[in-house]
Amino acid sequence: MQIDILTLFPQMFQGPFSTGIFQRAIDHKLVSVNIHNIRDYTSDKHHTVDDYAYGGGAGMILKPEPIFEAVESIKSDIYREKGGGELPIILLTPQGRLFSQQIALELSRYSHLILICGRYEGVDERIREHLVTDEISIGDYVLSGGELAAMVVVDAVVRLLPGVLGSEASTLDDSHSNGLLEYPQYTRPAVYRGWSVPEVLLSGNHAQIARWRREQAIIRTLERRPELLDKANLNLEERRLVNRLSTSPTLPPSDEIH
Repeated sequence: MQIDILTLFPQMFQGPFSTGIFQRAIDHKLVSVNIHNIRDYTSDKHHTVDDYAYGGGAGMILKPEPIFEAVESIKSDIYREKGGGELPIILLTPQGRLFSQQIALELSRYSHLILICGRYEGVDERIREHLVTDEISIGDYVLSGGELAAMVVVDAVVRLLPGVLGSEASTLDDSHSNGLLEYPQYTRPAVYRGWSVPEVLLSGNHAQIARWRREQAIIRTLERRPELLDKANLNLEERRLVNRLSTSPTLPPSDEIH
C-alpha cells in the first residue's frame, strides 16, 4: 500500500512512522508513506497556503490551489507508474464520518490512499466539492489540525495489511473487529498479590476457553459500550445472555461465567 499525506507540518510525522510495527512494515515494503509539504505546491514567492474567508470571520482558510496541485501531481505519478484504479482522497476534518474499525478495514483494501490534513479554520469548500472523495473525523472534538488524525487512521489501517502483524489472527479479536470489545487478557504469574487468573484459562480446554472469552467480550461490551450490542452478530443464546444480564442489578464476576 502507498499512502500520501498532505500537510503543512511534515516534521510531525518523523516519529510515529519510524518505530515498532510501522517501521517493520516499511522495511518489508508492505507499505510506503510519502509526506508532502503543501507549501511546495504554491506558485508565489511567499508560499502562501491560506487566506481570509470571504464574507469575514475569524481565522484563515486553506487555499484551494496548492492542495489541488498537490493531489493532481500525486495522482499523475501514481497512474503513470501503476496505472489507474480507484484512489480515495480523504480529508481529515471534524465534519467527516466518524472513523471506526470497519472504515479502517474498508480503507485497508485499497492499494493507495491520499490523506489531506486540514488546518486553521478549514479548507476552501471547493476542495470538498470537487477534489476529495471522503471525509473522516476521529471523534467529536477539534484538534489543531488533521495531522494527529491522519496518524490514527494510518496506524489503524496499516496494522490490518497482510504480513504487518506477526499473526494474521492478531486482529480478529481486537476490540471492535467483531462488533464487541475485546475479552480480558491474562499472563503469568497465575496468582499475583492474591489475585488469580480465572480457572477456565488454565484448564487447557480450548472449547471452554473460547466460550468464556466470547461471553466476557459480550459482558465487557454491555458494561462499557452497550450501544455496540445493537449491531453485534449475536446468536440466540448470546442475546438471551444480554437480556438476562441487562435486567440483573450487578454483572457476575468473570470466574463465574463459563
